[in-house]
Amino acid sequence: MYTTLHTALSASFQSSNIPLTQSPMMQLVRLLLVEDDLQIAALVRETLEAEAHAIDHVESGAEALGLLESFPYALIVLDVMLPGQDGFQIVSRLRASQNRVPVLMLTAREALEDRVRGLELGADDYLVKPFALSELRARIHALLRRSKGEADNRVFKGSLVLDIATRRAWWQGEGLKLTGREYALLEFLALHAGGYYPREALLEHVWPGESSVDPRTVDTYIRYLRRKLGDTAIETVRGLGYTFRG
Repeated sequence: MYTTLHTALSASFQSSNIPLTQSPMMQLVRLLLVEDDLQIAALVRETLEAEAHAIDHVESGAEALGLLESFPYALIVLDVMLPGQDGFQIVSRLRASQNRVPVLMLTAREALEDRVRGLELGADDYLVKPFALSELRARIHALLRRSKGEADNRVFKGSLVLDIATRRAWWQGEGLKLTGREYALLEFLALHAGGYYPREALLEHVWPGESSVDPRTVDTYIRYLRRKLGDTAIETVRGLGYTFRG
């Protein structure tokens, strides 16, 4: 699993050099990365430093708590599976101490109950490994803007605009009426535009932990989106899967 994860993240980094948003680069802020897998940490750190952020990296919850006592970080990227105190315990301690620093949790655990637990303990967002580094960047940008009270959390992809904080979408300037699942599927495809995703991959990312879902459900939701975006917005490539064209 970890070989696949490192390969996926490496490939994602190769294609993540173009900014996702049309807004200018955000001012430098200091972020804390808590990740005990050094290969993943190196890729994430390189990606975020390319955004002109300053990154402090530690490998354990105890180290993270020590730094947080002495420095007011703008955001924490926090892995769940850590030696000693895990990510759930760390975010719980932060919120118990009234520390409201934005927290983006990373995990290889796909079960819905794990994601719900993290959010209920006080995490602000959640990414399941393997993830695209472009999606990590977009979510961090949104969390930083939200923490500063800024209204623009938008990502632009051709004729599509997504507000990943409010989970709203516009197509060719018109607001889209989307169900939660439709939005999740559209967001994933748009943030990974240019990649090809078969039914199984989309089920894993949009219906995580729901093993009883029929793979053909993906086809149904693609049809729903095409009715709202037009037939050419999402392309089917035989043998590869679906890709967003915008």
